[in-house]
Amino acid sequence: MKKAPPEKVSQETVTFNVAELEPLLSPPAMDIPPFVPAMVKVKNGETMLIRPLQKEEAPLFLDYIKKLMMIDHDFYDIVGARVYAEVLGWVRNRLKDPYQLVGLIDGHVVAFCNGRLMNENINISLHSLAFRRGLRAGAIMYYAKCEYAFETLKQKEFWATYESYNGLKRWGIGMAQPSYPWPDVQHELGGAKVFYVTKNYWDISIKRYLEEMIQTKLVRPVPAAVLEANAKLVMPTKLEED
Repeated sequence: MKKAPPEKVSQETVTFNVAELEPLLSPPAMDIPPFVPAMVKVKNGETMLIRPLQKEEAPLFLDYIKKLMMIDHDFYDIVGARVYAEVLGWVRNRLKDPYQLVGLIDGHVVAFCNGRLMNENINISLHSLAFRRGLRAGAIMYYAKCEYAFETLKQKEFWATYESYNGLKRWGIGMAQPSYPWPDVQHELGGAKVFYVTKNYWDISIKRYLEEMIQTKLVRPVPAAVLEANAKLVMPTKLEED
């Protein structure tokens, strides 16, 4: 858009260095504590480490997520597309205050979850994925990000929505999550209905519900040997579809 200046100017062309423009496109991150690595015993007795995904690991992770976009049932394709965009948005500094967590067994990625902070009070849940079946890994990751929101970040609400029927059944209905009036309040994933958990609801009900579901505990601190065994990311060689 162009508009004539209302005054004489000495320079008709003003240029910007992109370093001057970047702060307008990626505002400063909030000062938040990171997720502290934790380990759990999964259903088959193995130890799964939960830790933040590192940006240098993102290309390997994204190569695998591309495969999800090719599966046209049970909403794998849209979940894959959205997770790809979320992780890439984090790498490119185009997503506000995100977190990306991976569940690892001897370096092998068996699960993933992510979200972001809308503000100091509200945590936006984005996705939780299990790449290996039968471990309750997806449920553990959902628990981990709820624990991160309420116990570490001390936030007041955790907002979620669901693309799949299974997700709605397990989390929305299973946790008896209330929802905000729609369309007055919308989740950023497609403007869908917001299901939410408050800190009080977490304390009196949801924490216990999830702990009963995952049948394990997050253990900290993690021994150096476990951290070392999961230092190098190994993505699955094939997709496990339901």
